[in-house]
Amino acid sequence: MAYDGVLEDVRSAVALEKPRRLPVFACSEELDVHWYGKYSYEEVCQDGRKMAEVWIAAIEEFDYDWAWLQVDDCFEFEPLGVGTHGEGDILRATRDYLPATRETLESLRIPNPTTDGRMPEKLEAIRLVREHFGDAVLVEGSCAGPYSSAALLFGLEETMMLTATDPDLLADTCEFFVELQSAYIKAQIEAGAHAVWLGDCNSFSGMLSLEQYGRFAFPSCKKLVDKAHEHGAIVHLMNSEISTPYLLAESELGVDIINCGPGADIAGVRRAFSGKCCFSGNLDPIEVLMRGTPGQVAKEAERIVQIGYSEGGYLFCTGEMNPRDVPPENMHAMVRAVRQASRRM
Repeated sequence: MAYDGVLEDVRSAVALEKPRRLPVFACSEELDVHWYGKYSYEEVCQDGRKMAEVWIAAIEEFDYDWAWLQVDDCFEFEPLGVGTHGEGDILRATRDYLPATRETLESLRIPNPTTDGRMPEKLEAIRLVREHFGDAVLVEGSCAGPYSSAALLFGLEETMMLTATDPDLLADTCEFFVELQSAYIKAQIEAGAHAVWLGDCNSFSGMLSLEQYGRFAFPSCKKLVDKAHEHGAIVHLMNSEISTPYLLAESELGVDIINCGPGADIAGVRRAFSGKCCFSGNLDPIEVLMRGTPGQVAKEAERIVQIGYSEGGYLFCTGEMNPRDVPPENMHAMVRAVRQASRRM
């Protein structure tokens, strides 16, 4: 169950030490809502009290050491006028994007996280989960990286085109989102979050070359990381990255933890990050967690722990979002295997 000392263990890992007890994280919100069964995902994402109810129940059932209040990618963008859609158990996603023009950018105003759109509901969920668990779980809010924010505003294709057609507009849009996301992070920390999940998957190696990443995504993300630290946040970066050179480039952002994607070579990441940056990952949520047997899940979780936890600077997590159809017995098998394997090390 949730335990006193989890924050100290996370901070030990961030300091590249070996935590006394290995925290277990899982990107499991879809499964958690489906398992709980009382509400649809669309109902949950609109109501902070329902979010808290589900997350608290799932943490107590599956023994996670965090509350991952990522929920969906749309909270910051709906108040800007971006259209979104979700229905039933399908997560909301952006779809009706704004024109990729200077006029659009100049018309934007930074929303107030305490009053605008669904943002206050997420703050309420963070507050309630923190009140329930105190410091016995890592409460982790979320926001998008500036480059990914531009893609959620203009659409991915238009944003990628801007790298060639109007890089100044892209840079200025990223600067706008440094300020917007900084305000959103500050509000989440004030609501009770210990950490923020910084999602920047649109700057993944499958989208940008390493040179493009350094030019178009890295500078604004570095500024946002610095601001997040000023607000007191532990910054947990997720680009769903599997390329070690890209992961090493991300480590230069100064983030506290980098989650590596499920296709990454965990042994290669362990070697590359030794003495350099804390990382988490990277159980495959589809091929292993959803499609495997409990025995297969346990075996793979143990393998990852033996590599990652062999020295300091590691936290266990899945490599990406766990599908809603993951069998609950597989989640129990994963957490149990991590606990058992890490205690033997």
